[in-house]
Amino acid sequence: MPTTEEAPPASGDALWRAGWYRFAKALPSPNFGPRPQGAQIDLIVLHSISLPPGEYGGDEVQRLFTNRLDWDAHPYFQAIRGLEVSSHFYVRRNGELWQFVSCDDRAWHAGVSSWRGRENCNDYSIGIELEGLEGQPFEEPQYETLASLCVAIAQHFPVGHIAGHEHVAPGRKQDPGAGFDWRLLREQLGWNPQMFPEQVIRR
Repeated sequence: MPTTEEAPPASGDALWRAGWYRFAKALPSPNFGPRPQGAQIDLIVLHSISLPPGEYGGDEVQRLFTNRLDWDAHPYFQAIRGLEVSSHFYVRRNGELWQFVSCDDRAWHAGVSSWRGRENCNDYSIGIELEGLEGQPFEEPQYETLASLCVAIAQHFPVGHIAGHEHVAPGRKQDPGAGFDWRLLREQLGWNPQMFPEQVIRR
């Protein structure tokens, strides 16, 4: 397992330290960059990931996000060999929370994307990966951690929207997929329905 590191010294909001969330295990990724000047961080993008697909409990995701994955450890890894990606957060099946990139910075999670007329979602979004397989259900502890995290993010950043990778990159991505319970998340958050994709409001 890659070694976690302490977040930078506290300043201002007690829950946040230079964009690092106090209740997440910090494991800094080299895969990030600066946000455009004046970017308003107002979108949360939800993803699902498991490596190899459908297998849970290992540290392969952490290794992928920190460029430490052994590409020869599994045949599937050859398909993603050399990939340099990251997400701000990662929620394990048991609800354990990891953070790889400061929310003040731009993580590499959404790729070619657009949300309500704005391109390049990475510029203004926070990416959250859920350990899981697209189309398959997620665990109760994950929803609990996710809801708490979303609330904390919204208290610190001007969040106005939350969407899945499938909504910001339709046709290219399908996660978190039909197994994700958007209705449950909406009930837990109590946010205005207009903050969610139209596709999930109708469910």
